[in-house]
Amino acid sequence: MSKVILVTGCSTGLGISIAVQAAQAGHIVYATMRNLTKRDALDSAASDAGVSLNVLALDVQSTESVNAAVDQVITDHGRIDVLINNAGAGYVRTTEQATEEEINWVMDVNFNGVVRGTKAVMPHMRKARSGHVITVSSVGGLVGQPFNEIYCAAKFAVEGYTEALASYAGPAFGIHFSVVEPGGIATEFAANVMKQVEATGGMLDDEYLPLLQTYVAGAQNRAADGLYQTADEVAEVILDVMNAEKPPIRKRTSEWAEGFASHKTSGDPDGKKGQKLIQTFFMGADT
Repeated sequence: MSKVILVTGCSTGLGISIAVQAAQAGHIVYATMRNLTKRDALDSAASDAGVSLNVLALDVQSTESVNAAVDQVITDHGRIDVLINNAGAGYVRTTEQATEEEINWVMDVNFNGVVRGTKAVMPHMRKARSGHVITVSSVGGLVGQPFNEIYCAAKFAVEGYTEALASYAGPAFGIHFSVVEPGGIATEFAANVMKQVEATGGMLDDEYLPLLQTYVAGAQNRAADGLYQTADEVAEVILDVMNAEKPPIRKRTSEWAEGFASHKTSGDPDGKKGQKLIQTFFMGADT
């Protein structure tokens, strides 16, 4: 059955792959981005794949923008079956160097943006007693990493937010909640690390400099060694989660990501065990 899918962050990389693959599978896809002047790559990918996409403006940092996009989909189809919270941004900078403005921006894009999107679709999914909210997290939402403490904090927040919703709104209203946790995307990761560092003032000449240089070199080496996935590979996992009869609460996207986070996830790989325990403890539900 064709689903109505809303995807955020579709101007580049993973968002494009998700939108195109979902359309190829026969779904009705609304691909969104903050700035529609940056839609060329999306349009080109859709044309190459021979699919049609509905493209809307959606800025996850604006409640009005999020609500307007959701309202448009509801006007067109009367439902949203799947929200894929893909929009996000990396941030590599130690706490001492980060400005308060940058910290607030990272949290707003990566966490508050997820909340805005989820909040906007929830009334419609609750009324329908069905739906699926899938959020692109990261192994950084499970394991804190050097120079990524602000980004990891945002992704840890996403993980807790999703777990909490899954513990009561899921069983009560038939809505599924999932986080997908890539370990890195080859086409973007290493380049974006350096791009983001340069955009926030470059490598500052202080005591952190040799540590940051070691971190960046490691990221570049891992990308060169092929440890990261392509955007298409990660998108395939996301669609598998979407199509699952009993979707996981969390899902890593590669063997490397699985191994990297195994000390946190080996006892409950898909999060279902924890969901059942929390439901039973707080809600008295043993289902």
